[in-house]
Amino acid sequence: MIQTAITPFKQKLASALTKKSITVLQINLGKRCNLACTHCHVEASPKRTEELSPETCGQLIELIHKFPQIQIVDLTGGAPEMNYGFKPLLEAAKKTGKQVIVRSNLTIYFEEGFSDIPEYFAKNKVRVVASLPCYLADNVDKMRGHGVFDASIKALQWLNNLGYGQDQNLILDLVFNPQLPKNENFSLTPNQIKLEEDYKNFLKENFNVVFNNLFTITNLPVGRSKLALERTKLYAPYLQFLESNFNSSTVEHLMCLNELSIDYLGHVYDCDFNQMMNLPAKTPTGEHLTVAKLLESGTLDLIHEVQTASYCYGCTAGTGSSCGGSLL
Repeated sequence: MIQTAITPFKQKLASALTKKSITVLQINLGKRCNLACTHCHVEASPKRTEELSPETCGQLIELIHKFPQIQIVDLTGGAPEMNYGFKPLLEAAKKTGKQVIVRSNLTIYFEEGFSDIPEYFAKNKVRVVASLPCYLADNVDKMRGHGVFDASIKALQWLNNLGYGQDQNLILDLVFNPQLPKNENFSLTPNQIKLEEDYKNFLKENFNVVFNNLFTITNLPVGRSKLALERTKLYAPYLQFLESNFNSSTVEHLMCLNELSIDYLGHVYDCDFNQMMNLPAKTPTGEHLTVAKLLESGTLDLIHEVQTASYCYGCTAGTGSSCGGSLL
């Protein structure tokens, strides 16, 4: 039975979400993108112009060099490849021995000025995490735009030809997002292991495409997903559904515990969803952090408690959800 009111997320927890030592730096380089996907929590599009400034880019490069505890630099957007500072940040991370993840929409490779990207990724051994919310063309095009599925397949074949999905140093992961609900017949993301098998079989048999891992990510009611749910009067019922499927076993694996999310202005958040909802990370004294303040303090570990909101139920429903897929 679905509840009629949302319990504050904090009340679901046995104790406050305590930040661990930071090992992941996720940087949102801006909102410029060649697509305008219906489920995009960033609300990116070709019309958006917000992007990293040279000053913030320089501070982030200094941060990457200064803190060896950072193991992963995760570049996202928008289309991160389109935004200022993309290659300098990537190269700074590689130079300091960190794993680089780029969250790519794949279609960017066919835009003017970006055809060098696949080879550049292979040369730098970048881990590519690519959006492909379904293995059926119709579903993908409904979510991401006409022709996106075909372009995505061509991009995946391009990456495969460079060794992605086959060479152990060239990791290619795909991301599944469910379609936004049209009524109150809500469902959780499918079993990640089973769906990965289905993806691999279909893409191999039909397009000779191979990849490493599939990540199933829940649509959180943030950004365009939230707006769409509000238009159909499903926002509150969807939150209630997510709460009703809260799984306490996911909490210790949440991505917000050991990462910092940085926006194009250099502000610091606990995760990308908090960033989009303008819920900044705080020190125990209530101070909002910036990259400049982190550099000045000489430590990344200034945050004690993760900031939470009702949409956190999306990361803790069922087997959980993160930028790396299912948590359990």
